Amino acid sequence: PAAGRTPVLVAARELAPGQVLGDDDVRPAARETATLPAGAVRDAARLRGATLAAALTEGEIITDVRVLGPRLAAVAAHSPDARIVPIRLADNAVAEILRTGDRVDLVAGEDSGGNGRPARLLAADAAVVLVPGADGSRGRTDRVVLVALDSRRATQVAAASLRTALTVVFH
Repeated sequence: PAAGRTPVLVAARELAPGQVLGDDDVRPAARETATLPAGAVRDAARLRGATLAAALTEGEIITDVRVLGPRLAAVAAHSPDARIVPIRLADNAVAEILRTGDRVDLVAGEDSGGNGRPARLLAADAAVVLVPGADGSRGRTDRVVLVALDSRRATQVAAASLRTALTVVFH
């Protein structure tokens, strides 16, 4: 019955991770209220310009954890004050094998300033939330990986990434 349905937004076609959403990428659809997932998005304005963190199939309901933002960060990092941090890895070959959802430790390489500072653990158990180009566009030399961390560690990792090479250790 129509009384038990709620309008939500769904993918208008298959969408790849990293896609920036526009008006043509989503469409309204009525779904049974009792079966809606938590976080189902109903307002198209919330999605306009948002970046997908995972692939969507045509007709799939879009939820707030499918796009980059505070809710995805909080869920991925298990922390209400989580942030999403872009990092550039020292070795792009590592970025080639990273996947969304991987749990990794972030490690700063040896200090290149001649101070002889050894490699150090910056953050344990970071969640990879997006690896742009993981959809098959290989060979790029400027790969950036997005990870979710609590705000304190996010700040430390962001600052360290400006001055030292970073790599990851897989869980």
